[in-house]
Amino acid sequence: MSVNIAILLSLLAASLWTVLTRSLLRSAIGLALTSAILTILMIRLDSSLAAVFELSVCTGLISVLFISTISLTHPLTRKEILAHMRERRARFWFLPFLLIALGVILSLLKIKPPIDLPAPEAVKEARNVLWSLRQVDVMGQIIVLLTGVFGVVILFKERVKK
Repeated sequence: MSVNIAILLSLLAASLWTVLTRSLLRSAIGLALTSAILTILMIRLDSSLAAVFELSVCTGLISVLFISTISLTHPLTRKEILAHMRERRARFWFLPFLLIALGVILSLLKIKPPIDLPAPEAVKEARNVLWSLRQVDVMGQIIVLLTGVFGVVILFKERVKK
């Protein structure tokens, strides 16, 4: 029990360092460290399948994408940041109002999404778990990966324009 508490405290310290550091590169490294500590915790809790995904996707792939993107970009000056923020506010001024209206409409409709998660059971075959029981998780992983890839593509597209 004390080992799990030590792992949780190190997870908390690594995540706080990730969020509070001012350097993007250090923050990306802290994210990888936080994810690696979470992997250790998942292995200790007998969630080996989740630990493998955490280690491969979050600690490996996402961290490599973040670190490579950060190292390929140059920091903007204060004047460029303010100009970019003004341009963005001018283009997307209506978006907060649209999101609030959409949230109010969805809360009034009380629609229950048709997602039926299976009851936890001891299934040994990972293929059956992923493709038969956990399609929502697989779709979430695909969305996260595509978001990262499209973010990098958009970042390089804007860099080429400048």
